[in-house]
Amino acid sequence: MTPPSDRRFESRQPANTRGVVVAPGLELPCLIIDQSQAGLRLRLDRGFALPSRIIVIDLARGMAIEADLAWNKGLEVGLKQAGQASLRGL
Repeated sequence: MTPPSDRRFESRQPANTRGVVVAPGLELPCLIIDQSQAGLRLRLDRGFALPSRIIVIDLARGMAIEADLAWNKGLEVGLKQAGQASLRGL
């Protein structure tokens, strides 16, 4: 199987939902632009150097998504999803 031109094996779904990036000493609002089973693309409200492992809180779905930084281009970042957990009921 040849990978798609954007190097993804899974299709991305538009999300356009608010989120919060969380890491030790960091809480930063973001917009989740799109996502797939393997990762997400975020737009940050301001330029910031993120650590290699972060948690993204998807406010609409009530999910905490653990992710590794794949790339960073200006205000947009690409993340590889490492796991997720529901925040419902907390």
